[in-house]
Amino acid sequence: MLKQEVTKAIAQVLEFPFILETPKDLNFGHYAVPTFSFAKVLRKSPQQIAQELAEKFNNSQIFSKVQPVGGYLNFTLSSSFLNDFATKTIKNPNDFAKSTNEGSYLIEFVSANPTGPLHIGHARGAVYGDALCKIGRHLGYKVVSEYYVNDAGNQIELLGLSIFLAAKESVLNEEVEWPKEFYRGEYIVDLAKEAVKEHGKEIFNDAKNIPFLSNWGKDKMLKLIKSNLFEVGINFEQFISEKELYQEWDSSFSKLKKSEKTYEKDDKVWIRSTLKGDEKDRVVVREDGRPTYLAGDIIYHDHKFQRGYDRYINIWGADHHGYIARVKAAVNFLGYDENRLEILLSQMVSLLKGGQPFKMSKRAGNFILMSEVVEEIGQDALRFIFLSKKSDTHLEFDVDELKKEDSSNPIYYINYAHARINQVVQKSEKSLEEIQNFKIKDLDKLGKSLLFQALSLKEVLEDAFNSRQIQKLTDYLKALAASFHKYYNENRVLGSENEDSLLKLYSTVGISLKTGLMLIGIEAKARM
Repeated sequence: MLKQEVTKAIAQVLEFPFILETPKDLNFGHYAVPTFSFAKVLRKSPQQIAQELAEKFNNSQIFSKVQPVGGYLNFTLSSSFLNDFATKTIKNPNDFAKSTNEGSYLIEFVSANPTGPLHIGHARGAVYGDALCKIGRHLGYKVVSEYYVNDAGNQIELLGLSIFLAAKESVLNEEVEWPKEFYRGEYIVDLAKEAVKEHGKEIFNDAKNIPFLSNWGKDKMLKLIKSNLFEVGINFEQFISEKELYQEWDSSFSKLKKSEKTYEKDDKVWIRSTLKGDEKDRVVVREDGRPTYLAGDIIYHDHKFQRGYDRYINIWGADHHGYIARVKAAVNFLGYDENRLEILLSQMVSLLKGGQPFKMSKRAGNFILMSEVVEEIGQDALRFIFLSKKSDTHLEFDVDELKKEDSSNPIYYINYAHARINQVVQKSEKSLEEIQNFKIKDLDKLGKSLLFQALSLKEVLEDAFNSRQIQKLTDYLKALAASFHKYYNENRVLGSENEDSLLKLYSTVGISLKTGLMLIGIEAKARM
């Protein structure tokens, strides 16, 4: 919002392309334009260019000061201009930092096998994907969230077998011989007991019932996964079944063959994925004619691209890094532009409790369950901490640190800032309608800096979404809260000569904090 208006104002004076920067030190101004690139065209030194251009802004109502410094043109926004933006913000808080970008995104994330509850590794990708969707929609994009249900193949068969054997051992007290691979954990025994209640013990007398148990167990696990996601405020718009998509394999396989990027060797069908940077070619059809795991990805991406979105984003666990080249190769061989597909990676999470490794869940086997962490620290803390670092970097945190009620706990500190603002406004007994009509004036340098910081949320959102780095928003919220607390501690509001200005300033900061938190799935606290 701010940057857009400033760019327009500068463009009316500078009749050639320019770059608008935001100085780290606001003592130089709110924005800056480097003039070095103009030197060749204008045949003058950058310093002289900056000096001459500065004079052209003498009568601007947007800028209180335009100052040439070295080869830069530094712009300081006027109080009246910032006041106008604060008025719009308080008048229409639901529209604050929104944009009207065009374009459509299909964002697929989590997509965990429906063979067990979600663990904290799944949770990080889930929260990241959900926040990306929320920010994208706020910026005007059409964004659809999707969960790809891997309900075909060996892992689902193994789930049914695990339930079958667990029932025989734990419910029917029979001796069983477990295979090398099976799903373990108390949840499997719970499923077995539930199957007995629903279908009777007789179902476990015949191994022919394992396919039925596989589908039954998959449905139960998918219901649990949806419940796990709901606990952290995530609701997918679409669930796509891998099993159902396999009906389209013949069509997708035909497209691959037409590309002439497939070949037969050792009674298998391969795709030439090495042509697109893969370390080796990949098998898509086995000797016995069955499609491989990669075939499922091929059908799914064919189905995706047929739906006509502008961009497709997949958020995968970091252990899937090796799949990127082969999937992108397949997308290209299907006749699509693989550059419209982005694959973002989500690294694993290490949890501590009191400085010691967090105990693994007996219920899940060898994992820390997402639901257990939510129970320990709450939805808000989980969402915030999982978004506080780049998703493709390792994350480690101590759950006990997130229970502290001080500045060391970022989500507490940000919420405390919002609650403080709410309290001051309530005590003033002024309505937001009254406050929006106040005029911000006589703010000191720190006050103007705080107002500018609060009004800059839209630029932060654009940057966070375009770079796919949601931690830029969490960093912004921490910085804004810190700036507010410092200013609050140094300035009395109620009963001061500048009460009206400060109430308007604080209300603007509150809206920015509330909006930013909302876009990472957290409801700002009004009191603490």
